[in-house]
Amino acid sequence: MPILNKDMQVSISLAARPSNIGTRFHNFLYDELGVNAVYKAFTTDDLAGAVTGIRALGIRGCSVSMPFKEAIIPLVDVVEDSAAAIQSVNTVVNDGGVLTASNTDYEAVASLLASHAVDPAARVLLRGSGGMAKAVTAAFRGAGFEHLTVVARNERTGPALAAQYGYEWVADERAAGDADVLVNVTPLGMRGDQQDALAFEQDRVDAAGTVFDVVAFPSETPLVQAGRAAGTSVITGAEVIALQAARQFERYTGIALTDDQVRRASEFSRAE
Repeated sequence: MPILNKDMQVSISLAARPSNIGTRFHNFLYDELGVNAVYKAFTTDDLAGAVTGIRALGIRGCSVSMPFKEAIIPLVDVVEDSAAAIQSVNTVVNDGGVLTASNTDYEAVASLLASHAVDPAARVLLRGSGGMAKAVTAAFRGAGFEHLTVVARNERTGPALAAQYGYEWVADERAAGDADVLVNVTPLGMRGDQQDALAFEQDRVDAAGTVFDVVAFPSETPLVQAGRAAGTSVITGAEVIALQAARQFERYTGIALTDDQVRRASEFSRAE
């Protein structure tokens, strides 16, 4: 990476709990491609002040994580369709003080549904109703999926998410019908207290045609492992996080990445 200098482009992330994933992904590529730029993760208790700083200091781009994804909307100038459709932002680009917001999570999921040739006629069972679930559900709707059921115990966010996109809601998986595609957008299977949890019952996994787990750490969650063992087509959270970061990189730098560059940057960002 070039020595810090006055012309170096700066991009950042804002999150309640910053990680090194984005920092390692972007800086790996800056170094490999010889881009005079640096990426740094931050948290803040003053979102409005942070956004003012992005404008005032000429910060090129900002990745946005919870709990700022919705709160940042009134602070930007332009909201692209990918963010407006779900009222959730994960990327801000600064063009001479004009801040444009988008959602590359939405874009990544939509792209993966297409690249994995998931049939829009399939019956989908999606577990979760949080911020990421909104992006995933919207991507399914945008891709033309008509038959989707949201499984969520939260009796406020679950029905609201389903109704927003014209889908069904159930509080318990056992109340849902058969499904061809299983999608987990909850912490089940994530490293920590729930790392051994299988997001769906085994018989559902065995009967499904596609298993999609948005959990990125680890990429081989119990659901993904069960899907592979059953011979089911699998989409992993590692694919989502890599692709959304690649879309951010392209917005910040104007450089289109190859699949190989994305893969290697993703592997580097996730290395222990």
